[in-house]
Amino acid sequence: MPVKAMRERGRTPGRGSAPAIELEKLHFSYNRVVVLEDVSFRVERGAFLSMVGPNGGGKTTLLKLMLGLLKPNSGKVTIFEATPEKNRHRIGYMPQYTQFDPQFPVSVLDVVLMGNLGLRRSGPYSRHDRNRACQVLDEVDMCGRSKESFSNLSGGQRQRVLLARALIGQPEILLLDEPTANVDVGIESKLDRILGDLKEKMTILMVTHDLGFVTDMVESVICVNRKVVIHPTRSLDGKLIQELYDVDIRIVQHSHIAKGGGHRDG
Repeated sequence: MPVKAMRERGRTPGRGSAPAIELEKLHFSYNRVVVLEDVSFRVERGAFLSMVGPNGGGKTTLLKLMLGLLKPNSGKVTIFEATPEKNRHRIGYMPQYTQFDPQFPVSVLDVVLMGNLGLRRSGPYSRHDRNRACQVLDEVDMCGRSKESFSNLSGGQRQRVLLARALIGQPEILLLDEPTANVDVGIESKLDRILGDLKEKMTILMVTHDLGFVTDMVESVICVNRKVVIHPTRSLDGKLIQELYDVDIRIVQHSHIAKGGGHRDG
């Protein structure tokens, strides 16, 4: 979304005194099984962070708590100093790979317009809605495919359409759950470029298992395995990853120069 548009809506695109996201002493359990324990951290406005950790460590649960889809057992989640429910319209969410019936006749444009559900009044989509959908499809290089069947797209193309669906509501926070899952290196590079453009307009929090995708755009990494520790990207080395995943692991060192300094327990 253009910076001008954000200002016209009375919001500041850059960093301010109030964080975009804040969690305070949060605890969450599924059927008495502890998933998250004593989690406290804040994400400043305009930040771009990655979230990593083993399967079952609590990454997706954290996103759902931020969206207000789950309630903590104790502690607090705030989005722009209000409850997630109150400010959910200010969040764009791209879930993990979406299951769908390949025989269901839904077009690319239809999928993107679904991102408007809950953000608008009932009734048919307006010309403005459709123009906005075409705009976000253009941002993810999918404008020419709007009339195609969603089921005919490749995995990488579907990911970009789902990203467009998350963007249609002009969010100030973008939550991405495994955006590079099941895509090849070429698509990763394209998503990298798209996210590089988006980071100038909004706060981004991205869950990923692909440690090579933690690029120089990412300022800090949120390591989640029941508890949370935040590190600058440059501190993400083999020893830290081995401790996080509890396995021997090799990582490829890229030539990116990461930003950030220090770390803190959450």
